[in-house]
Amino acid sequence: MIAREWKATCPKHYETGFIEYLYKTGIKDTSATDGFLGAQILNRDLGDDAEITLLTYWKSLECIKAFAGENISVARLYPEDEKYKLLPDRHANHYKVHENMWL
Repeated sequence: MIAREWKATCPKHYETGFIEYLYKTGIKDTSATDGFLGAQILNRDLGDDAEITLLTYWKSLECIKAFAGENISVARLYPEDEKYKLLPDRHANHYKVHENMWL
């Protein structure tokens, strides 16, 4: 299993709206891609801003390519991201998952 991590920050007052938008874009598109196993959205307070992290889980790097394109390190951004004053990472990180245990 491969975990894909992407992060962005936005002003705190846009946080809830952006997370809802993320469900309608990134989560919708990833979950419609073969090999998608699941996702988590994490957020944390940075004072006036919020950091949002999207973790998606995949069967393989090839499955990620079906979603992200040939260069999987490039983040997939959406046209309305700017509406939320988003400061997105332009790249995504990938990790081999060695342990996956849920309580």
